[in-house]
Amino acid sequence: MKVFMFPGQGSQAKGMGRELFDRFVHLADEASEVLGYSLRSLCVDDPRGELKQTRFTQPALYVVNALSYYARIEDGASAPNFLIGHSLGEFNALLAAGCFDFVTGLKLVQYRGELMARVSNGAMAAIVNADKPTIERILAENQLTKVSLANYNTPSQIVISGAADEIAKAQALFSQNPMRYYPLNTSGAFHSSFMRPAREEFARFLKSFRLNAPQVPVISNVSARPYELSGIDECLANQIDSSVRWSEGVQYLLGIAERCGESVEFEELGHGDVLSRLVDAIRQQTPQGVAAPAIATERGAIGDASGRTASTESRTAEDKVAEWNRRYAVGTRVTSRLPDYRDLTTRTEAMLLFKHRAAVYMNGYHGYFDLDDLTAA
Repeated sequence: MKVFMFPGQGSQAKGMGRELFDRFVHLADEASEVLGYSLRSLCVDDPRGELKQTRFTQPALYVVNALSYYARIEDGASAPNFLIGHSLGEFNALLAAGCFDFVTGLKLVQYRGELMARVSNGAMAAIVNADKPTIERILAENQLTKVSLANYNTPSQIVISGAADEIAKAQALFSQNPMRYYPLNTSGAFHSSFMRPAREEFARFLKSFRLNAPQVPVISNVSARPYELSGIDECLANQIDSSVRWSEGVQYLLGIAERCGESVEFEELGHGDVLSRLVDAIRQQTPQGVAAPAIATERGAIGDASGRTASTESRTAEDKVAEWNRRYAVGTRVTSRLPDYRDLTTRTEAMLLFKHRAAVYMNGYHGYFDLDDLTAA
């Protein structure tokens, strides 16, 4: 099983993308025209030290990630089974899945970066050697109510985000052995409630664009499960002020591979290897058999944050998904009762779409197939 993954903020560095800009001159020029400045100069030389500012970081990373993907495909890489990106990198996963074109994605991340840059109050810090319950307990015991968990990078590396004064107070609390506290050089409290104004404005902006259903399953940062075929704009907006559930998303993919008896290859496309190192840590900290259940129901993540009880129809569909995944591995040969679809092979696990439809994707086809129409060969 192959997974392409795309990094987000924190992976940028002066000099990134030099060879890619030489290889894809037209796309580099097109990006610079959209942005109104030389992207090559920003990434390769960074003459004004702007690369670390989020309104410049986000489009720069998006373009370098995209060109890395195009280079990999041009060099003959086989198509991935899944796509995943960390925060900003999720836009590249959606680009690779055919949800929008290169320029549309660039316009989206450019505006996203501008909106997030406007919310300048707040701070972030990485906590190492502490799990989610420990961090939540320490925050609660010390009444740090304006701090939230922003990025679940690994089970023992979590980023906190919130009010600058409370993030500063947290340093002493999370510097006691074996914990470590590392302040992050960010311009705001990303992936926290401080970003709500940016999220609301970005949601309005997204309505100006038509986003296509993913042709390859994309793991959402918000849900740690595959995107549904609808509601992509809503999930992208919610991502701004929601936690990045990276480790859960990786564990979900590990769970699929484990249940299917396959190995999973994670390939990072973009600058650096930060995600590859996170995946290595997640593998080490996730015992065999403990990976996230590989049943792709959207547990209230897209348009249903309240987690309300599913309808009888939805529950029946969930049961069908669960039963299918218990019985059949990815790669199962199936036939359809529909004409002209007799020789099919599944390329994903079954999943719940639109909160009521039990479906699965097939090799060689972009659209989904209803489980009710399929029989294992």
